[in-house]
Amino acid sequence: MPGVGRAPDAPASREYRRAVASHLYTRNSDRIYRGVMQPNLYAIGVLQVDIDRRGQVGRMNWLRAPSHAPEVVAEIERIVRAAAPYPSPSRTVTYTDTWLWDKSGRFQLDTLTEGQL
Repeated sequence: MPGVGRAPDAPASREYRRAVASHLYTRNSDRIYRGVMQPNLYAIGVLQVDIDRRGQVGRMNWLRAPSHAPEVVAEIERIVRAAAPYPSPSRTVTYTDTWLWDKSGRFQLDTLTEGQL
């Protein structure tokens, strides 16, 4: 199944990051932390995800994994895979975002964050 719509081709483009982050928020609306986040987050992780021309997830690479919270690493990877298909680029691109994880299990992505105290 092709991805959900076309997206800008530049892998690092702000438009593509926003499109993917918005897609993740839509697919996980009950998990999004609403409002300004507290200063002491449970976990912060930076994840790179390869997304192919069909909007499917390829390789995932943690640039900064929350090693103290392996359950968060596993849950983020599950969320990312379950949200496919993503907006389709014309070629495989790498989407990178920072996951801000609250102890409640709710999150924000840095691309769409409402900020932090």
